[in-house]
Amino acid sequence: MSDEDKESKTEAASEKKISEALEKGNVPFSREATIFASIGAILIILVFVVRDRGALFVQQLALLIEQPRNFALATSQDAEQLVVALALAMWQLLLPMLVILMAAGLAASIFQNVPRIAGERIRPQWSRISPVSGWSRIFGLQGYNEFGKSILKFLAIGGVVSMILRADRHEIVNIMFEDPIGLPELLLSLSVRLVSAVSVATIALVAGDLVWTRVKWQRDLRMSKQDLKDEYKQTEGNPAVKAKLRSIALDRVRKQMMASVPRATMILANPTHYAIALRYDQA
Repeated sequence: MSDEDKESKTEAASEKKISEALEKGNVPFSREATIFASIGAILIILVFVVRDRGALFVQQLALLIEQPRNFALATSQDAEQLVVALALAMWQLLLPMLVILMAAGLAASIFQNVPRIAGERIRPQWSRISPVSGWSRIFGLQGYNEFGKSILKFLAIGGVVSMILRADRHEIVNIMFEDPIGLPELLLSLSVRLVSAVSVATIALVAGDLVWTRVKWQRDLRMSKQDLKDEYKQTEGNPAVKAKLRSIALDRVRKQMMASVPRATMILANPTHYAIALRYDQA
């Protein structure tokens, strides 16, 4: 879109254009909100899933490694049963994680927009795979915005991680000289603090991106005064055509009225304003 076209689009989008945009799947959507929801889901997984289910899985795995003689592997059926048992234990650990991550992604999408089916979004379009369109998206205004947000995220997350690691550097170094059994708990505690700090550090960025996404969406849907006139003509009809049709209808009514004048019993006339024809019917 040229600069002149952007300058001419000074009017807010009409309800009809907004409705058409929503039907085509053109809705304001913030990727940062989805990423933030994923970070929150990871934090929930670390606190409520990994601590309990992870410890149980490690115990089962340690039993296999420390006491291999307790597991018979004489036949292929024994090996198959062992693999199935390990896969089941792994699935019991991973299933809650997958459910939480999917629930977080759906919640982030539903929070931003009401779910709707838009066939236009899945219809193949050349612009989505066109190298020219791809370069324009990367080096256009949207690409610069995404690059700026990436820099802000990198600085915020990098600063937070460096501060936490610097504060815990003595514990991280000392763990090498202590019993390895305490390593998982230290790593889990450090991961929880890191993810929590990252979540707090990105809240402002996510809130700003949510607002910017909706402002940009409304700005992209702006219309010019000529667009509003054209839409009104399409919706209500062309005013010139409507006036012509009204004139034709009045002419037909006038002709019917004049055809009934000869049957009138009396006529009351005002030469400059009106005339009334009356017909007396005794029945």
